[in-house]
Amino acid sequence: MALLAVNNISKAERGKLVVNDITFSQTASQKIAIAGATGSGKTTLLKMIAGFIQPDTGEILFDNKKILGPYEQLIPGHPKIAYLSQHFELLNNYKVDVLLERSNQLSNSAASDIFAICKIEHLLKRKTNELSGGEKQRIALALQLIKTPHLLILDEPFSNLDAVHKNIIKVVIQDVYESLKLSCIMVSHDAQDVLSWADNIIIMQDGNIIQQGSPKEIYYQPINEYCAGLMGAYNLVNANTLSSITNNKDVKLTGKKALVRPEQFVIETNAYKGFKATIKNILFWGSYYTIDVIANQQQLSIKTNHCNYSVGDTIYLSLSNNNICYV
Repeated sequence: MALLAVNNISKAERGKLVVNDITFSQTASQKIAIAGATGSGKTTLLKMIAGFIQPDTGEILFDNKKILGPYEQLIPGHPKIAYLSQHFELLNNYKVDVLLERSNQLSNSAASDIFAICKIEHLLKRKTNELSGGEKQRIALALQLIKTPHLLILDEPFSNLDAVHKNIIKVVIQDVYESLKLSCIMVSHDAQDVLSWADNIIIMQDGNIIQQGSPKEIYYQPINEYCAGLMGAYNLVNANTLSSITNNKDVKLTGKKALVRPEQFVIETNAYKGFKATIKNILFWGSYYTIDVIANQQQLSIKTNHCNYSVGDTIYLSLSNNNICYV
């Protein structure tokens, strides 16, 4: 049974349709990520689910009960849905423990567990104006969790954070999920954040859901270049090059190109197993390299863990699998 059911909801702002006939559902303890370009309607959708924006059409059900919008109740929001905005604010010049106590609905022991999960125990005696952005965000998250929600909505939780605080909040979010078993919806513009976290990914464009599926489905079988680009780097390989790399002379793309992720290429040590390419550029990224090559007069990008080559070298390419998408 669905915990959350979003049924045909739409919303127009300033005469423009920003969310268009959206329908999806979420089960208990499921993690859903929503991705899309700026202006695709993600935040508006989240705020309607949380009860802060009134849908123009359709309805949203939570535990089989309609979520009321701000036109239907005095205080906007839903008591069992926590929404952490990317533009959250804390009351200025308040002690953290006093601020938390104002909203706490848990026993002292249970609240202490939440503070430990959010990694804010050492911050409780500080004032809010003495905190970093990442520390404030974790306190804002704790403020939501001590209200005992059943659904946690995270709108760009990693934006404007440095690498250290981003890694901390990623660990916190995972610990929150594992400890509390909340259903979660998260919006993030970084593919690496959602691919490793989500059970299901929804792709939005111009207010519409254009693709929905598991992370592997979205990554390897995007329906178009827009979806492919949201999930990471890719190559569009023409028919002649693809037929040479795969040794399949019968490849017919009928005007389409093959979408190949950089890590799907294999550098062969035996020239007879691969397709000739010339290295044009090599970039080191710490745990891996990206290599730009020219193959059959087409530039391709390759990702590899090891690189003993130089610019100008000739290498030979094959594909690691036949999981090729055509767009």
